[in-house]
Amino acid sequence: MNPFSSGTRLRDMIRAIRACKTAAEERAVVRKECASIRAAISENDQDYRHRNLAKLMFIHMLGYPTHFGQMECLKLIASPGFPEKRIGYLGLMLLLDERQEVLMLVTNSIKQDLNHTNQYIVGLALCALGNICSAEMARDLAPEVERLLQFRDPNIRKKAALCSIRIIKKVPDLAENFINPAASLLKEKHHGVLLTGVQLCTDMCNVSSEAHEHFKKKCIDGLVKVLKDLTNSPYAPEYDISGISDPFLHIRLLKLLRVLGQGDADASDIMNDILAQVATKTESNKNAGNAILYQCVVTIMSIEDNGGLRVLAVNILGRFLSSRDNNIRYVALNMLMKAIALDSQAVQRHRVTILECVKDSDASIRKRALELIYLLVNENNVKLLTKELIDYLEVTDPDFKEDLTAKICSIVEKFSPEKLWYIDQMLKVLSEAGNFVKDDVWHALIVVITNAPNLHGYTVRSLYKAVQTAGDQETLVRVAVWCIGEYGELLVSNTGVLDVEDPITVTEADALDVVETAIGNPSSDLTTRAMCLVASLKLSSHFPSCSKRVSDIVRHHKGSLVLELQQRAIEFNSIIEKHGKIRSTLVERMPVLDEATFSGRRAGSMPPSVSTSQGALPKIPNGVAKPTSAPLVDLLDFSSDDIPVPGGSGGDFLQDLLGVDISPSPSQVTSGTQKSGTDVLLDLLSIGTPPAQSNLSTLDILSPSQDIKSPVDVLTKLASPSPSAQTSTPVGGSSMLDLLDDFGTTLSLPETNGPTYPAIIAFESSSLKVTFNFSKEPGSPQTTLIEARFTNKSPNAYSNFVFQAAVPKFLQLHLDPASSNTLPANSNDSITQKLRVSNSQHGKKSLVMRLRINYKVNDKDVLEEGQINNFPRDL
Repeated sequence: MNPFSSGTRLRDMIRAIRACKTAAEERAVVRKECASIRAAISENDQDYRHRNLAKLMFIHMLGYPTHFGQMECLKLIASPGFPEKRIGYLGLMLLLDERQEVLMLVTNSIKQDLNHTNQYIVGLALCALGNICSAEMARDLAPEVERLLQFRDPNIRKKAALCSIRIIKKVPDLAENFINPAASLLKEKHHGVLLTGVQLCTDMCNVSSEAHEHFKKKCIDGLVKVLKDLTNSPYAPEYDISGISDPFLHIRLLKLLRVLGQGDADASDIMNDILAQVATKTESNKNAGNAILYQCVVTIMSIEDNGGLRVLAVNILGRFLSSRDNNIRYVALNMLMKAIALDSQAVQRHRVTILECVKDSDASIRKRALELIYLLVNENNVKLLTKELIDYLEVTDPDFKEDLTAKICSIVEKFSPEKLWYIDQMLKVLSEAGNFVKDDVWHALIVVITNAPNLHGYTVRSLYKAVQTAGDQETLVRVAVWCIGEYGELLVSNTGVLDVEDPITVTEADALDVVETAIGNPSSDLTTRAMCLVASLKLSSHFPSCSKRVSDIVRHHKGSLVLELQQRAIEFNSIIEKHGKIRSTLVERMPVLDEATFSGRRAGSMPPSVSTSQGALPKIPNGVAKPTSAPLVDLLDFSSDDIPVPGGSGGDFLQDLLGVDISPSPSQVTSGTQKSGTDVLLDLLSIGTPPAQSNLSTLDILSPSQDIKSPVDVLTKLASPSPSAQTSTPVGGSSMLDLLDDFGTTLSLPETNGPTYPAIIAFESSSLKVTFNFSKEPGSPQTTLIEARFTNKSPNAYSNFVFQAAVPKFLQLHLDPASSNTLPANSNDSITQKLRVSNSQHGKKSLVMRLRINYKVNDKDVLEEGQINNFPRDL
């Protein structure tokens, strides 16, 4: 017999393919077999049709194209015999999917088989429909499947329930037809049918609110009884797994109870007793029991508040943390991170166990435990937890040091009770893992040090001792060199010795040795060496006896190949040799750095003098800033991470603020008039061209310019609610914009009966919709009144909702406070906010606006941005 004839058995073809030694040989065998199958198809060979289709399925699993055999599946399905139908349906599920047009041809065959007298053929049709059902097939065949939910044979009812799940997912509108049949399945005694019925009800609750309400009102008592009977059932060998009766049904029932109990206190009360019973009676020494306990914990955490049950659930998770199975410990840590928002005190009781997980050998356990510890820290336990984490930092793996260091630094900055403790902990971190500390962290440390004059001596002495033992930590060396340069005389004179420190003797030469060692270390980078040069210049003024050594150090670097070091060395050498009289003035101590300003820049926000309608910024205890809000002005410069400190001229401040070059070119300065920087500021959104001459403010970001102010006054006076407190500025600042003035005040918009304009959808995403309605003030065509309406399309409510907008310079914009800062879910209600836009180019240029929307959902910050270009043209 030809080894590739249509009569070849499937096993012979598989043996021939597996005997191939190369991919080319395999392709040749498959090609010959496919050619033989095509010939049999063209000859309408009925005897070997089922064998050919079986071969095609194997070839398909190898990744070769088999589309030419799709019609053979339909022919076999239409055959009267069960063996042919079995191969046909198997090929249908394997070779086709719901996107294939040929699938439409099989709908009628499936319908006939669903009504067949042979229950096994009915089962084949249900299996196929449950796997490849399309929306069209679901609509056509839903009545047959619904009828089969009441079939006499439990296997058919089980398959029909699984098929129903596919149908309601494809066509949610059909869910209401299955409500009563699905509810009847919950009374089944057969565990297989009950299991699929519970899953069907769960999925129906997710797609149909009507089904959810029906099951909540009529099925909870029955579900609780089923779960109670299952929990207390005697040993049944057909359902027993590790001594637990049908854990799969346990878990499905708990999931359905969780769905029904969410947001319903009455339903939650009904299931409280059985949940407590499951939590206390289920054994945790087997994996099946742990699965049930975990699902029970998830259900308890999801239903309405019951303090005792939640404590019980957290205690179960605490037991999980003591397990030897890493998977169990990991899911427990994950669940505890969710539980901490519901009952932090109960989670705090397991703090010691969680802390041990930070020291686990498994990297995923360590990271998850560290994140949980970070959430557990508060003002009461910060010292204890920080000590434990720093102790572990000494022995932890290098791979974990970066994450651990970042968390410790964040904890110390956020919960520092006093500056002395803050400095001590940061020095310990720098000594143990200074090379893993980010730049902004040690910058913040220096800022705090400058703001603690009574600790300058203690700090510089502590750094001197630390750098003796941990000189390989570059970040520690940088901070030590900076402090020695600033406060070296305090180090030598032992000024300001605290009771908690041991006195040390340091000579001027010893202090300079630290700087010289650091600058000569081959591993020191450019930043460290540059800081050393500056420190050595300062020490030459503090310690005249060391001037010659400093001169030698500086002259040595005049020939450096690094341009930055060479330039500094030449400049410093000139100061030492030619400008000795002014050297002491040049190297005076750095002025105290403003902590709030630095914190604002570090977080990408403005200094605390900027206020919004959301209220004042939080207090900053102990000089450790805790900025929480994103900058309003960040709306104008998405590429900038730092907002420079206001200072200098108005033009320079705006240039720093917006991140653009606003210096006037020669062609922009006339012989009679000199324009300010803002007069030549490019269009904020690159829309249109600036007017040739204008006495108006060049740019209005969030409110119209009402008073003439300098930009610094705008920011420093903004927090004051009293208009009388605002002072006027010289004429030189008259062209500068009023950046954020009056943002917190309310401007009532008058009612108008002017021309009407169509509303527009200004912005729409998968979760949020913004609609603008327009009106005009009588006699003021250039002014447009806009009512913005915000609608939440998602199932989760939004909190801390803030809307911000920016417009080009030919427009002026004022925003009233929003009607609320909480946006309800599912479009149940909306937030409104009124805007006033004045168009100085009315009739020439259309309105355009850029918007930013911030809100929180499930304790996560969300940012949405967009640009509106579809305003009506005559606004």
